[in-house]
Amino acid sequence: MAITIKTKDEIAKMRIAGRLAADVLHMIRPHVQPGITTGELDRICHDYIVNVQKAIPAPLNYRGFPKSICTSVNHQVCHGIPGERMLKAGDILNIDITVIKDDYHGDTSKMMFVGEPSVLARRVAQVAHDALCLGIEMVRPDIHLGDIGHAIQQHVEKNRCSVVREYCGHGIGRGFHEDPQVLHYGKPGTRERLVPGMTFTIEPMVNAGKRQVKLLKDGWTVVTRDRSLSAQWEHTMLVTDSGVEVLTQREGDGL
Repeated sequence: MAITIKTKDEIAKMRIAGRLAADVLHMIRPHVQPGITTGELDRICHDYIVNVQKAIPAPLNYRGFPKSICTSVNHQVCHGIPGERMLKAGDILNIDITVIKDDYHGDTSKMMFVGEPSVLARRVAQVAHDALCLGIEMVRPDIHLGDIGHAIQQHVEKNRCSVVREYCGHGIGRGFHEDPQVLHYGKPGTRERLVPGMTFTIEPMVNAGKRQVKLLKDGWTVVTRDRSLSAQWEHTMLVTDSGVEVLTQREGDGL
């Protein structure tokens, strides 16, 4: 699959999809409280996307995924399936939202704390957030994806955490997952060179312990092998003529 350079009309549609995805995260945040189940969070998000936004939750039935959002708790790295798990005080939770509107995707995720997190939980979430911000700040024409991956890896490892290597960011547009792959590690000057009109996600998965992960028997949920905490943040972005436009950033909500 070749990298698709988006037209002005396609970019306009992606701005809308990105804003909708960001709005779902803003909507669901007050519901993340001790006692709620991840399945209830999924139901609330599904109803909001379908009935309020008149959009489509992209994960639902994607390659067999059974729910409308991903909820990854504590040592779950990504692709957690919402269900009967009840959140408790001290949990950390990644909610991953992808919305389809007028055939185009907006994809974003963020960490949320249930009550007061531990010092370690807050720290790994901050390291992952700062890694995403560092990656975004580097996006501009002519830079290589390897430059971004290298900078993210250096930042994470300097802070005594590790970067998951089996899962990565991706191109996005009419397709949920397009080229290129956006690795969160690597060597400067390698991989694709950025040009205006490219759209992709950066979504570093950062473990408090070792980087090794395993896939659970459900075929989706990825966890840390050493059961250390894991954190992830994600944005969809557009390479502009002079830099970057974050399509899933909600005004006043920060990264």
